[in-house]
Amino acid sequence: MNFKTILEQQEIKSSVPCRIDLGGTLDISTFFLPLGHLNPATFNIALDMRTTVTLSPWRDRYIKISSKGFESAEFEAETAPFNHPMGLMFAVVRFFNGNGVHVKIESTSPPRSALGGSSSAAVAMIEAFKSAINKAQSSNIELSKQDVDYIRSININSMEPSQISMLAHYIESSVAGVPCGLQDQLAAAYGGVNCWYWRMGKNGISFTQDNLVVKQNQSDKSDMGMIPDSCQFDINNNILVAYCGIPHVSSDINRRWVNSFLAGENRDKWERIIKITHAFSNAVKIHDFNLAADLMNQETQIRLDMTPDVLDKTGKLLFECAKKLGCGARFTGAGGGGCLWAVGEKSNISALKNGWKNIVDKEPDADILETKVDFKGIIVN
Repeated sequence: MNFKTILEQQEIKSSVPCRIDLGGTLDISTFFLPLGHLNPATFNIALDMRTTVTLSPWRDRYIKISSKGFESAEFEAETAPFNHPMGLMFAVVRFFNGNGVHVKIESTSPPRSALGGSSSAAVAMIEAFKSAINKAQSSNIELSKQDVDYIRSININSMEPSQISMLAHYIESSVAGVPCGLQDQLAAAYGGVNCWYWRMGKNGISFTQDNLVVKQNQSDKSDMGMIPDSCQFDINNNILVAYCGIPHVSSDINRRWVNSFLAGENRDKWERIIKITHAFSNAVKIHDFNLAADLMNQETQIRLDMTPDVLDKTGKLLFECAKKLGCGARFTGAGGGGCLWAVGEKSNISALKNGWKNIVDKEPDADILETKVDFKGIIVN
């Protein structure tokens, strides 16, 4: 499908949040299918460091991808490589049989920061192409019979966030060369603070969402009068995110976790991580951040026992600092560089911010990230 004519009328923009997490890896079917009897789950929080995808017209039969932190790439659509550093993005364009398009990806999070950026970008891209197709249909732009038949076959016009997440997941899984999870796509599509439960459903892989924190406007009134005291809290006071200054490459650590699990090793550790994820999610739900901090540190320590390099030098300093100040700390994604995030009571997090600042100030490119929970998922601009 040539998107040049569609996009010459108007560029299409779509944006999604990134995420921090606990209990990751369990969103990979390699893990959650054989551990299904334990109700595997992953916790994540969407952050307002959004990834924006812009679709612009380009020359016929070609695709161009531009993204901060990567060299721009242009290929003829039919020969666009999927084993390229931006192969996932080319694969998404080709799912729509696309050409004549320039995909610009802009993120307010650091490049390769282990915040789920590439998976988030895929979700934003799918929504942007959906919007472009809807625009073509509403503007009576002539499409070939083959394109019309294909659009109908994939039901793109009626795709909900759950379907967009699944599609992004399956495209990534098909080109990544390693098993891929689903949590990044769901955080991008839905936003908020959630625990996701993984299982095999009637028609394939399925998930259940437990929305743990509902955004409250303190000036609003509920049917029962003013909002209860238990709801009057801001979870942003209980979290902190830092970038260690070193970009991460998750495939190696993920591959080792997968290979050891397939070999029958560390199964007891993954079972403990499931239990911790359940307890952690409940602690967040009832606003017990002292308990959440303790559980987070337990989960991080289990991962360190399996793969000591999951925390780099700066990450280890941040982790030890958090424990001393009564907070929990954990790497994001598969670790090995990128970001750490912390959880704790408001006063402890306030003290930790100063402690972490002293550490990151000594490392080039490291920093405390000024970010908040994003309760919105996909936004089309």
